[in-house]
Amino acid sequence: MARYIGSVCRICRRENMKLFLKGDRCYSDKCAFDRRSYAPGQHGQRRRGKVSDYGVQLREKQKVKRMYGLSEKQFRLCFKKADRQKGITGTNLLVLLERRLDNVIYRLGMANSRTQARIFARHNHFTVNGKKVSIPSYLISIGDIIELKERSRNVQAITDALAAVDRRGVPSWLELQKDSYKGIVKSNPVREDLTTPMQEQLIVELYSK
Repeated sequence: MARYIGSVCRICRRENMKLFLKGDRCYSDKCAFDRRSYAPGQHGQRRRGKVSDYGVQLREKQKVKRMYGLSEKQFRLCFKKADRQKGITGTNLLVLLERRLDNVIYRLGMANSRTQARIFARHNHFTVNGKKVSIPSYLISIGDIIELKERSRNVQAITDALAAVDRRGVPSWLELQKDSYKGIVKSNPVREDLTTPMQEQLIVELYSK
């Protein structure tokens, strides 16, 4: 089965970093990574041995791929598209990942996690420039308006997420109009907007072999 259906908290523990895959729970005392910040499994507490260069590159690729909730095929296709563009391939890759509709919904604070945002997009809760878009991988452009449909404004999960948006914040390249349930893309994201530690050059080196 391509899609991972196990505990997402194990992913954070495997990558040795909090990836905020479970929304509000990641900010609470119940966060599994805070309680058990070692690798999952019966040998998780053992001392980790030396990791090869390939192992470091693979872990970085797995971390970014899992953070955005993509399959291996989706991630590789995204990398190939970034490689064809002008500029730095690693930066292009991160910008493409940030421009995905599910990620923009999450960044605007209308979902507690990217997984939840992907579900909302699939269930036709949002429009882009007034048109129905139900593809989570749809790439948002500058000037696009992402709006919550009128019939979806009483969905409890979305209203709860918006109520907690101040805790996570909205990136500078997006504008949230909370009262009208609307988000506007002011510019393309830049590398400095991504606060999560990522070494995209390692991913480029991995796929360049």
